[in-house]
Amino acid sequence: MDGNGRWATARDLPRIAGHRAGAVAVSRTVEAARELGVGALTLYAFSSDNWKRPPEEVSGLMQLFGAYLQAEKTRCIKHGIRLEVIGRRDRLDRPLVEAIDEVERATGSGSALHLRIAVDYSARDCILRAAGALEGPLSTERFTRLLGEAMHASAGAAPDVDLLIRTGGEKRLSDFLLWESAYAELVFSERMWPDFERVDLEAALGEFARRERRFGGLPSQKANSVAPIQAV
Repeated sequence: MDGNGRWATARDLPRIAGHRAGAVAVSRTVEAARELGVGALTLYAFSSDNWKRPPEEVSGLMQLFGAYLQAEKTRCIKHGIRLEVIGRRDRLDRPLVEAIDEVERATGSGSALHLRIAVDYSARDCILRAAGALEGPLSTERFTRLLGEAMHASAGAAPDVDLLIRTGGEKRLSDFLLWESAYAELVFSERMWPDFERVDLEAALGEFARRERRFGGLPSQKANSVAPIQAV
């Protein structure tokens, strides 16, 4: 979800206005993903490196995130959306952690869409913490489960990413789901996140469906399925 600040600056607005517009884009993208049959959607809301931003911006982001959780809980329950927050929680304020716990409990039975929001998340940090928890024989499956635990994923193992979409014109992963994106299809959009619409998601899903995923093997005659997929 890149481009909120630049979107606001281009309109002579404070950066927090861009983040508010980005929150609106989150709501419509989540709804579009559910309607289009996406199985899991992970949104990168706040990276561990974002703590370097000015304190007033960080504070505004955290308040906005708490307000989003409160506002979206009822809608998630109504539409069968399971909301989960991944990332560290020890650096978040207690009221925000309690709000996260509450919305996760309230939406835990949702099966239409698994919505994950990454807050204070760093893929490198998760990999290091998973490695530090290693005891006994190592396997890809076991390490993936440890990664899930490191990011507070209640479902255990973190699912592989099928499609990774980055908005805002940047073309890098920025420490996001590095292990899980080993075979992800990458789509980079010039669209700033506040302007991201259903048509942009449909275009990315269409691009994904046209690509041939071989996973190191021989070409397949089968086209990619658009849904359900794990998109971020």
